[in-house]
Amino acid sequence: MPLPTLAAMSPDDLARAGLRLDLDGAVATVTLDRPEKRNAQTPTMWRALAALGADLPRTVRVVVVRGAGSSFSAGLDRSLLRPGDAPEGVEAVGDLFALDDAAMAATIADYQAGFTWLRDPRFVSVAAVHGHAIGAGFQLALACDLRVVADDVGFAMKESALGLVPDLAGTKPLVEAVGYARALELCATARTVHGPEAVAIGLALRSVPADGLDDAVQELVSALLGPLPDVAAETKALLQDATARDLGEQCRLEREAQVRRFRALAAGGPG
Repeated sequence: MPLPTLAAMSPDDLARAGLRLDLDGAVATVTLDRPEKRNAQTPTMWRALAALGADLPRTVRVVVVRGAGSSFSAGLDRSLLRPGDAPEGVEAVGDLFALDDAAMAATIADYQAGFTWLRDPRFVSVAAVHGHAIGAGFQLALACDLRVVADDVGFAMKESALGLVPDLAGTKPLVEAVGYARALELCATARTVHGPEAVAIGLALRSVPADGLDDAVQELVSALLGPLPDVAAETKALLQDATARDLGEQCRLEREAQVRRFRALAAGGPG
């Protein structure tokens, strides 16, 4: 199924996908807006998230992802998991069972695009996480560069309890955040990690009382907007996958990025 574009999606279309987009200057806030379902995710939501990422205005420097109501996201909408259970015309994860291997993998790739756009170096992405962050919810938080959490957060990778593996682009950032051994333990046991432990093991920057989450996120966003435009983007591009490069390659990329910065400053541009 072709991915929709943001230009073709009205606020009503986003609402039907369970999303809300608010643009405020250089900050885009993407809200999962199914509070009655604890922001359980659907294939329609994933496709809409991919559309947001594809067409986000170039002026955006920070993207904040949050959940409405009492939870960030309780994961996959389980009513769409079993074949044949979804209402007619509603795309469901259960539809994958009827596909051949190549078509199944291609569809999952479309779903992953709803997460991987948050790694784009042109902006910094921040997850504001409270309440449940389970399965797909955990992976959406992991898709963001930075995570600020409420003390009441509960991260859990529940896919193993369903006989599945995490497949929404969450395994790489999880290993990057906590290391291989801890990532394996979390995925294999499906145990829950709360706010203070999330900070201790590297999943989150800060854990704050739930009523202080908005202020903590705003403080971080303001700090990210402090440097000149493009500085955070260049830095993010440098740091992504730095551990996979040798020192010589990393130094080359540093030199090239710094040349661009000097040229931008000499030209007197905002970047």
